[in-house]
Amino acid sequence: MSEAISAHNHQILSVGDGDEARDIAYMVRERAADNSGPALVWLSGYRSDMAGTKAVELDALAERSGLASIRFDYSGHGISGGKFTDGTISRWLEEALAVILHVAPERVVLVGSSMGGWIALRLAQELAKRADAPKLEGMVLIAPAPDFTSVLIEPHLTKKERASLEEKGYFEEKSEYSPEPNIYTRALIEDGRDNAVLKGIIETGCPVHILQGMKDADVPYSHAMTLVEHLPADDVVLTFVRDGDHRLSRPQDIERMLSAVRALVHSQKA
Repeated sequence: MSEAISAHNHQILSVGDGDEARDIAYMVRERAADNSGPALVWLSGYRSDMAGTKAVELDALAERSGLASIRFDYSGHGISGGKFTDGTISRWLEEALAVILHVAPERVVLVGSSMGGWIALRLAQELAKRADAPKLEGMVLIAPAPDFTSVLIEPHLTKKERASLEEKGYFEEKSEYSPEPNIYTRALIEDGRDNAVLKGIIETGCPVHILQGMKDADVPYSHAMTLVEHLPADDVVLTFVRDGDHRLSRPQDIERMLSAVRALVHSQKA
């Protein structure tokens, strides 16, 4: 995956100070001179990167449409520096915010997959606090997993996993998508509580389109319905894909994602 990216002209942004500094790889597609539309920002899921199918397809849509696009790898992912096991939601959120503020588009549409959906919701909260931030014009969330550490992982930990967290500071589980196991650290789980969004009203201030597979083995579709309940002030569209899995990477799923993005971009022109 990373080889495909390294052939491109990615750039590096240093985020954090001292021992916390890490090099974040990012890619920017400039918008066409005659296009004033929002930049499309891709936010990957846990252990995914900017060379994934959905990220590449979103960038291709930007190219066809004359829009800017921004994608990057969180620390410990893809071709960015830093250790994966040092990662937390706060740390990855800091990197997402740093890349967006560095590139400095005037307006953005956030497209987040799985954990990237959680990062997108937290970004909306952080961008709203800043005078120098771009205007958030819309959000497409694909199988969003806000609060997954406390809602989807913690309640289902086995005795063995709890003991591993206590003794080693992490536990491993078999991954459906990689020969390498998933690693969940105590720091990730504790930090997840500090970044919880499903505890009150989430105000994104923009239209939100959620795409959710009903055969998703990682994020149950009831989780998407819970998220909608926490977005009472926003214009929210929830699309269930009856035979869709967690990745939603089939051609018909990709088309749903691109269609949702196009609709948000065009609604801003209307």
